[in-house]
Amino acid sequence: MGIKKSKEKISKVKGENEDFFLQVYQVVRLIPKGRVTSYGAIAKYLSAPKASRSVGYAMNTSHTKKPVVPAHRVVNRDGLLTGKHHFSPSSSMQKKLEAEGIKVKKDQVLNFKKVFWDPTIELAL
Repeated sequence: MGIKKSKEKISKVKGENEDFFLQVYQVVRLIPKGRVTSYGAIAKYLSAPKASRSVGYAMNTSHTKKPVVPAHRVVNRDGLLTGKHHFSPSSSMQKKLEAEGIKVKKDQVLNFKKVFWDPTIELAL
């Protein structure tokens, strides 16, 4: 699915006032391989800037969703793998990121600003 179609799809969901978790999943599915975003950036994009924790809750329950939600691409505002304990085993979050070319050291994404994907910019309507 192209970015244009993806933007239209998210816009439609936002307009229909769908469940917040479903909106989060749609945004996370758009994060390109080799990039990461933060809980706060997703919350801000969804016009809920104080809902970072709710984005985290959505990520915690995303592992069984279809289509797949690449939750490993969502980290905290400093690039820390704070959600790694919700992966089995907990090292799999780092392994998935590294398989996409993202370098991680001591549970932190290196070159975080360089690989950061901001949905507010990338999905600007």
